[in-house]
Amino acid sequence: MKTTTIYSLLLVFCLTVFGTISASGQQSLYFNVVQYGAKNDSSKIATGPIKKAIDAAVKVGGGTIYFPPGKYLTGPIHLKSNITILIDAGAELHFSDNFDDYLPMVPSRWEGTDVTNFSPLFYAYKAENIAIRGRGVIDGHGKKWWGYSEVTVKTSPGSTWQDEFHRLNKDILRPDLPGWVEKGFLRPPFIQPMHCKNVLIEGITIRNSPFWTVNPEFCENVTVTGVTINNPHSPNTDGINPESCRYVHISNCHISVGDDCITIKSGKDRAGRKMNAPAENYTITNCTMLAGHGGVVIGSEMSGGVKKIVISNCVFDGTDRGIRIKTARGRGGVVEDIRVDNIIMKNIREQAIVLDMQYAATKPEPVSERTPAFRNIHFSNITAETNQAGFLNGLAEMPIENISFSGLEFRAKTGFVINQSRQVAFHNVTVNTASGPSIKAAEVHDLEIDGVTSRTPHANTPVVELNDVDDAFIYGCFPKVGTDVFLKLNGGKTQNITVNGNNFRHVKTPVQKEEKLESLKIDPNQP
Repeated sequence: MKTTTIYSLLLVFCLTVFGTISASGQQSLYFNVVQYGAKNDSSKIATGPIKKAIDAAVKVGGGTIYFPPGKYLTGPIHLKSNITILIDAGAELHFSDNFDDYLPMVPSRWEGTDVTNFSPLFYAYKAENIAIRGRGVIDGHGKKWWGYSEVTVKTSPGSTWQDEFHRLNKDILRPDLPGWVEKGFLRPPFIQPMHCKNVLIEGITIRNSPFWTVNPEFCENVTVTGVTINNPHSPNTDGINPESCRYVHISNCHISVGDDCITIKSGKDRAGRKMNAPAENYTITNCTMLAGHGGVVIGSEMSGGVKKIVISNCVFDGTDRGIRIKTARGRGGVVEDIRVDNIIMKNIREQAIVLDMQYAATKPEPVSERTPAFRNIHFSNITAETNQAGFLNGLAEMPIENISFSGLEFRAKTGFVINQSRQVAFHNVTVNTASGPSIKAAEVHDLEIDGVTSRTPHANTPVVELNDVDDAFIYGCFPKVGTDVFLKLNGGKTQNITVNGNNFRHVKTPVQKEEKLESLKIDPNQP
């Protein structure tokens, strides 16, 4: 009995001691910025006290930098390994709009070009296990940045900031076309971890970014979840732009911005090809997007390649475009293995779906490392109310390849336009247009149309129009009552057209051929 009692007392003592050590150890990992001199009434800039708190945490191997409720005025915050920034509910971080606060300039990337530039507002370089989280607000006060870059830089002879930029960037690999790099005043991204691993951004509300908002560069294992981004109508204030990263997970975010809501990039022109760092293994899910040039966009800076991307369970309401993939001659790089599924689009001002390889006007050239490619891209289960259903625009020397659309229900002013593509398939697709065909294809090879219809057929207008299309198979279609012409064939290069297994009983003219194609033979069982 005595032995048992002694053991019991020892156990209680040990649990008490180690529990106290654990609790005190956990407590010591929190670094309250107020205790390091930060003012939570925004009466004094807190850049120094925040840095002191981070340095103190780094000395003990890392920790959580805690912002209790209040308003803080700060310059740039540089994260180190094993540092979490915790912005509590009721806390607001207001970033200074004094450009000098973002000096000295640091290694950065700007629209796919590696530069030395103003420090991002949140910045990390070659760090691991970093996080920015909480229910608080961070405000970039971007208005002064926008005005200076869009107005002052264009009219003034120069500035000390531009002089410093040019001094530090004499030998950079510039984009093919001159632009902002030559002007030398590049607004900083809001959040830019570079060459980092295990990055978490969670729960916070972000507003008024000077430039791109969340912009991981060359990072691995990035999670952005539960984040709200509100930027007004403003230049280049994209929402989430992970560039040249691996294993990126974006979920449960709400985004309304001045440019694209979410954009995937991998470097621009020669600099992007030299780095050869693709964007790969991304998942984007359960997000809502309101204002923005595009809901989810790939490019146009994609010279390092973009591959293995899944976009699912999202709602776009009021964006200019829904899904947009864009590039141009000179970029190089390959966009491939993309899946888009379970998307609702409402009030889309331009196209619901865009694959455009001629985003910039360029002249045809021989295929080389400068030639981009789009292939293996698949869209399914999408409902859209849009101005135009879709636009596919390849290159004569490099057509878009292996694209499929399945289970689409679109209401649009105009339908799909497809140029310079091959291996394109439509399965169970309804496109109700206000005018024009549901699908209009030109210079397409290997086209499959299965179960395509329109509930709003128009007099003297085909549902499907093919111009210089080679090798098409149209089957399983059941045009609705009132359809005047289902299929119209144009172009002297149109050949190898098979029409079989359709129900044309409601159609006045199932197949219409222009005069020079009268000798073209299609399936003999069709009228």
